[in-house]
Amino acid sequence: MPQVPQTFFDALAVRTWCGLALAALGRAREEIDAINVYPVADGDTGTNLYLTMESAVAAVEAVFAGHEAGGPPAGAGRPTLAEAARAMAHGALIGARGNSGTILAQLLRGMAQVLADDGDAIHTDGRGLRLALRHAADSARDAVAHPVEGTVLTVASAAADAATGAEGDCGTVARAAYEGAGTALAATPAQLAALARAGVVDAGGRGLVAVLAALVETFTGEAPRAVAVPAVHARVHGTEGVAEVCDGDDRPETGGPAFEVIYLLEASDAAVARLRRRLDELGDSLVVVGGDGLWNVHVHVDDAGAAVEAGVEAGRPYRIRITHFGAEDAHMTGEAGRQPRERAQRAVVAVVPGEGLAGLYAEAGATTVLARPGEPPASGELVEAVRRAHAREVVLLPNDADLRHTAAAAAEQARAEGVRVALIPTRSAVQGIAALAVHEPDRRFDEDVVSMTSAAGATRYAEVVVAERQSWTMAGICQAGDVLGLIDGDVAVIGSDVTLTAAAVVDRMLAAGGEMVTLVLGDEAPLDVVDHVETRVREGYLAVDTVVYRGGRQGALLLIGVE
Repeated sequence: MPQVPQTFFDALAVRTWCGLALAALGRAREEIDAINVYPVADGDTGTNLYLTMESAVAAVEAVFAGHEAGGPPAGAGRPTLAEAARAMAHGALIGARGNSGTILAQLLRGMAQVLADDGDAIHTDGRGLRLALRHAADSARDAVAHPVEGTVLTVASAAADAATGAEGDCGTVARAAYEGAGTALAATPAQLAALARAGVVDAGGRGLVAVLAALVETFTGEAPRAVAVPAVHARVHGTEGVAEVCDGDDRPETGGPAFEVIYLLEASDAAVARLRRRLDELGDSLVVVGGDGLWNVHVHVDDAGAAVEAGVEAGRPYRIRITHFGAEDAHMTGEAGRQPRERAQRAVVAVVPGEGLAGLYAEAGATTVLARPGEPPASGELVEAVRRAHAREVVLLPNDADLRHTAAAAAEQARAEGVRVALIPTRSAVQGIAALAVHEPDRRFDEDVVSMTSAAGATRYAEVVVAERQSWTMAGICQAGDVLGLIDGDVAVIGSDVTLTAAAVVDRMLAAGGEMVTLVLGDEAPLDVVDHVETRVREGYLAVDTVVYRGGRQGALLLIGVE
């Protein structure tokens, strides 16, 4: 269906483009995965690009939702171009996957730096788009330690070159960039021997062409005609005649580092410069993108521990992902060529808000997905966790009301892959703890799901947080810095002291009865809050037990469950 064309590059155009690009990558994902041969032929380039763009879309939608919730003042319902562009870049950065996804994140960041240069601008025109595409290509090339021609970098540079020579509106510039990228993509097999041997074009470049096609559709209202790619011989992946097209996520045919290491890093520019040199000594395929204190690091190495230690020396690495190229999946590091391991009958996959709870859930046998404050996982991350669990039956615990649609999409995808999935709509990690406590993998699947659902539903949940800004709540007006007690998602108590607010929340919850109070303490909570609440429960409520866990950096100062 034709889109309503956007005349200028404004916040709505950013939103439209991101949505169309995600849809385009979704349609092309399997094709791109199939042609992925350089630098590592692990068949995940299309998936990595999709997950990266999915994270960008989520961030843009969040900033639009924030403005729409702001009410009727002029301009409140729509972010500025700078806000939307920065959200797109930040979302892609924190969600970047693989070599190709990391480079895509830097391309989007490069564009955002130009689009957000004038923070008060409502929109930009064709000239602004030309500058954004040029800066995107240049910054992506700078982010790669050893750029190789015939890859997505070549395609991006060709798109920028073509856009530079185009005069006119955003639609004219976008179309020129798309056509220039398509021409460059067709030439990649002649530039890179690995592509020529496989008879494919670069997979990352193919993904970028799809993203640029979405840009054309954003400004013209119609999808452009597919670019002509020379005929290639097919490498069959289960279906005769499915040709493969390649990208920078492929494993070399022989040799090469054993591990892919990816992490987000909080560090200074100077520390990252030292880190680049150190990682360049350790391995290859090094890409470091980001800035302003937050970076996404990607490298292929033989010593994964040394790559992580280098990140620790530079700053604070987190969301660390280590993939063994020779393994059957990212969490198997045994000898190459061994038989695939047998699937378990049943597993639990849970989203958890902090490292402490991740350890607790893992000890109970769950496969976890870590969700940091402001960085909710995408559906693809949940699907990957289901695959990692390697079971015929999976119970999925989202542990967040805002993740219900994401979890539902992940469950649908997993079912399409032949896994029996039950989604229990847990709204808090404490409900997940209650569900996990009654989980019995030897019981019939339906009975186990009913028991876990019942336990979660019987657990009321609350959290104690600090207000970030003034706002209206169910308990009245709060000011920035106030301590808020939320019960079942609604603000019930507004206070100035964390300990007193926590005690008031527990009192309100136990007024309706209860036998067990679960407290999950965040790193930033006062140390005496647990002692105070435990004493209050012990002295004021007979036969009510209290259990305490440490959640780590979980966003909320305190999570509370009453069952």
